[in-house]
Amino acid sequence: MNTTDAELNESVDAAHAAFEKARLASPGTRAAWLEAVAAGLEGNAGALIGIAARETHLAEPRLRGELKRTVFQLRLFADEIRRGEHFDATIDHEDGAWAMGPRPDLRRYNVPLGVVGVFGASNFPFAFSVMGGDSASALAAGCAVVHKAHDGHRELAVRTAETVTAALEAAGAPSGLFSQVTGRQAAEALVDHPLVKAIGFTGSTAGGRALFNRAAARPEPIPFFGELGGINAVFVTGNAWSARREEILSGYAGSLTLGMGQFCTKPGVLFVPAGQTDEVRDGLRRALAGFAPAQLLSERLHEGFRQAVADLRDTAGVQVLVEGDFAEAPAPTVLLTTSDAVRHDPGILRQEMFGPASLVVEYSDESELAALAGLLEGQLTTTLHAELEDDVAELAGRLADISGRLLWNGWPTGVTVSYAQHHGGPYPATTSGTTSVGTAAIRRFLRPVAFQSFPASRLPEPLQDANPWNIPQRVDGVWQHPFAARKDGKL
Repeated sequence: MNTTDAELNESVDAAHAAFEKARLASPGTRAAWLEAVAAGLEGNAGALIGIAARETHLAEPRLRGELKRTVFQLRLFADEIRRGEHFDATIDHEDGAWAMGPRPDLRRYNVPLGVVGVFGASNFPFAFSVMGGDSASALAAGCAVVHKAHDGHRELAVRTAETVTAALEAAGAPSGLFSQVTGRQAAEALVDHPLVKAIGFTGSTAGGRALFNRAAARPEPIPFFGELGGINAVFVTGNAWSARREEILSGYAGSLTLGMGQFCTKPGVLFVPAGQTDEVRDGLRRALAGFAPAQLLSERLHEGFRQAVADLRDTAGVQVLVEGDFAEAPAPTVLLTTSDAVRHDPGILRQEMFGPASLVVEYSDESELAALAGLLEGQLTTTLHAELEDDVAELAGRLADISGRLLWNGWPTGVTVSYAQHHGGPYPATTSGTTSVGTAAIRRFLRPVAFQSFPASRLPEPLQDANPWNIPQRVDGVWQHPFAARKDGKL
């Protein structure tokens, strides 16, 4: 049964009440809640993975790896919030001799936004779904979460949400801090609800843009952190092609078919030197010879994949390089075009084929590459395959302008969870300049508040001179890190 409007309102009201109780919880308390959720997911791994395999057609090893990533992420976030750097606590003491005139006592830190609505993704039933990056980072920031389950794995979503709720309750978190709703009507009402202060979304460009517009059209517009995917173009220089053509084609084939091409970082376009079409075709056939196809996540995605490939294949200037199929477990398709064709019709470079398919573009001269990059829309990733002697400064600069992560001699699939990770990019890759992966994702759900001339006894803990939470503070322009002297750098 889908969530009714009344049930949605009850969930959001309960989430807001929980947020009010939990917003000032210490970093250690909040970290313990995240660790309890991680332990709960581990304890129910067998049941959860069994349901996920049945509902998504994904193999058990892949699902186990994804659940491991999810648990690791929760524990990494717990460690991060214990350190307290995300508060950005800044203290300027009163200074009558301040150069621009007397300065009052002024103190600023980041506070959580409130209730966050999170939309689960279909292609990562653990890592980007119920307790994926958006939910985990919102809870870490101090927010409450109302999660909208994805229809592609409803039973898994229900079971996962039950696990999360039970773990939070056992750890002493306020009731309602995390809840789940289902159905399109609830999804729209979640975005509209006045107590919801931000949305996290991972999914299609069309669906994400519709919700983004809805969030912006509210009487009180709210931030919409949408990760919408992209083409993830790969550029190969002539020297790199000459030095390691077979290696590049093998890596490309493996990356475009990883997870049946259902990753948002799949390389959708490969730029290679012209004049070697037969060699490219033969190399890809060799690289794909041992590929074992599997079912896509859902019939709806399968039909969307078939239509996207057909639309691009029927575009003027595009031909089939490696013939695939649209069987229940589809074989990979690789299409071919030229730099002249994409200059005439840049839309060729903007057609995402969500599944095991990609496009090869042959260019005539390396001097074209920077201009060709300029035809691309915003990307989650772009990749350079080049040699050290190659002059790719202009191309690399252009790629950095349009992408959130730029790779050198690698492949974009595989997004590690770490401190320096950035999983985002200019629109339509995302609707913001933030990351949805890594510890920096926590800061999306925070906003700064300054306190001027407050009595010491009325200041929030992160801004008190005594620093009861033992977090980093910037005091009169100088950072003070209470954990800096420790060998492990941790509290």
